[in-house]
Amino acid sequence: MIATPQAVWFTSGTPKEVRKAVHSTVAQATAQHAVPTLVVYNVPGRDCSQYSSGGAGSDAAYRAWIDGFAAGLRKDQRVIVVVEPDGLANLPSDCPAAYPGQDVAALTKGRIADIKYAGERILKANSKALVYLDAGHSAWHSVGDISQRLDQAGVRQFQGFSLNVSNYQPTPQLIQYASWISKCIYYVHNAAPNNGANVGQYGNCASQYYPASPNDYGTWKLTDAWYAANVDKAAGHPTSASQVAHAVLDTSRNGQGPWTPPATANYPDPQTWCNPPGRGLGLRPTARTGHAWIDAYLWIKTPGQSDGQCNRGVAGSTTDPEWGGITDPAAGAWFGQQALQLVRLANPRSS
Repeated sequence: MIATPQAVWFTSGTPKEVRKAVHSTVAQATAQHAVPTLVVYNVPGRDCSQYSSGGAGSDAAYRAWIDGFAAGLRKDQRVIVVVEPDGLANLPSDCPAAYPGQDVAALTKGRIADIKYAGERILKANSKALVYLDAGHSAWHSVGDISQRLDQAGVRQFQGFSLNVSNYQPTPQLIQYASWISKCIYYVHNAAPNNGANVGQYGNCASQYYPASPNDYGTWKLTDAWYAANVDKAAGHPTSASQVAHAVLDTSRNGQGPWTPPATANYPDPQTWCNPPGRGLGLRPTARTGHAWIDAYLWIKTPGQSDGQCNRGVAGSTTDPEWGGITDPAAGAWFGQQALQLVRLANPRSS
């Protein structure tokens, strides 16, 4: 597991410190003839004050930090950059209680602008950089909702978006969800004989919730059919091989799919995303995905690192009943028990 290529995360430090750290990382990749995957994770108010909270102290501080990050890149080196996991999927407007007494609308606008700035600044420093804005995962926002957020953050200027970072959703669902997002973004920007009234109407894009039914993967074929009829076969629209936005998928921990809590648990909040038991490593990193709109499967989250000190929603508790009542390691710290389980339950078992 440790020998498998994984992303390098940049989460703090001064502009000078992050510049130096990025420069060192890309230099090591050059020496190994490798394409590094870097993760930018320092936006103000990240993670809605949950286990991975933190980030730069202001929009200005964040942009100075991004300038430092970009300065560490080499102009002629291919590099993958994932920008702000959950940054668009978990906007301040999604969790206003985390920002008491503050102008949440202004914070949300600033967050989107910061993410756009990050992507633009990285590309300006290195035109060969493949920049992906993070878009959450397939069991979260509807296609139209996340497509609009991506579009506002300038995704059409970049290579595309990332999915499933630090999550556990199955690869087949992620592949379909990615194709729908890409087609939705195209759909709302390109009038065709049967589409003129829908330009700009993100809410009209089919999703995993309609015509598909929530929590019923067997109905996703209905949403596939909608995109086939309204995008793939519409005059002037592209085929799947030429979508405006491509995707990379985090397969580091999705080998067993998402966790369903036992019915007897009755947790106030099962926190299915937080150190779920019984999970396994997923597909190994590769650019050979077999899908024109999926650029790569990557291990973006470092498997074996904790998601946080999960308490399953029990007020005042710092222990995790799903791991024997222990206090889970802090977010980003090594969780040995989980690491062993991920290896033992890996799917596929080997490359």
